[in-house]
Amino acid sequence: MTTTITVRTPLGVEILTHEHGEEPRGPLPAEGRPHPAHRLQARTTGEYLFVGLRGGTAAPAPQPLTLRLTPGDICFYDVRHAPVLDFPERFRATVFLAPANLLGLTGADAGRITRTPVARASRLGTLLSPLLSDLARAAAEARPQVGEMLAWNAVNLLSTLAVEQLGARTPDPASARPPVLTRILEYVELHLTDPELSPETIARAHHISVRYLHKLFKDEGTSVGRWILRRRLDECRRDLMRHGRGSRTIAAVAARWGFLSATHFSRVFRAAYGMSPSEWRDTAARADRRRAL
Repeated sequence: MTTTITVRTPLGVEILTHEHGEEPRGPLPAEGRPHPAHRLQARTTGEYLFVGLRGGTAAPAPQPLTLRLTPGDICFYDVRHAPVLDFPERFRATVFLAPANLLGLTGADAGRITRTPVARASRLGTLLSPLLSDLARAAAEARPQVGEMLAWNAVNLLSTLAVEQLGARTPDPASARPPVLTRILEYVELHLTDPELSPETIARAHHISVRYLHKLFKDEGTSVGRWILRRRLDECRRDLMRHGRGSRTIAAVAARWGFLSATHFSRVFRAAYGMSPSEWRDTAARADRRRAL
């Protein structure tokens, strides 16, 4: 028998728990066709954790890839090109579905992180695997409001896990980048609040052509505009979480980080995180109140 428990939250995060019995196993939750050349193998019964990234890589990796998992391992995958499972008849799958942007991942990041699972026996796996498993169980049994708080905790843990895992795979990511790109990224960070920040102003400040600037960002799996937008949205999201209703208006937060139009800000925020800025702020405030209880 196969049992599925699903928890959906306004954060745009879903938590699914599958108990797989003896009948044929279903695929991982996906939003497109499975990637036939990407396989996940396991030979031991137990619990396996998966993180399905929405809005991740644009295309599957062309080369075949087989990853071998053991119980408690945490494996990221792209929901548009989900891997095929080669698992025992009985196992438990705990799946977190979340927008890649919500975890702070670019398209290039998502493409890299799906190629290396986090082993249960590793330092990160030992710490986070049981916590994520417990969060999923608790969210399935909790009231909706408590489920939102638990989902937010899961997002924080997964974001930390993603950053650490990418850092572990690339000890010095800046060394692989052209020095000019490192300077450009620093410049962008310093000028995020400037509404006039654009490819033209960036290229002019670094004495390069706009065409070359676009090539540098393309090599990173993104574009100049998407990078600036993602960083501005990240900062707005943090500000809305830190400052509750009444302390600073949404329009003021948007203006502080270079958005000229509150309407445009609300539209791109919803597209990135699956909810409006006010919904995000209220959800974060409820989670904070419950943590204080």
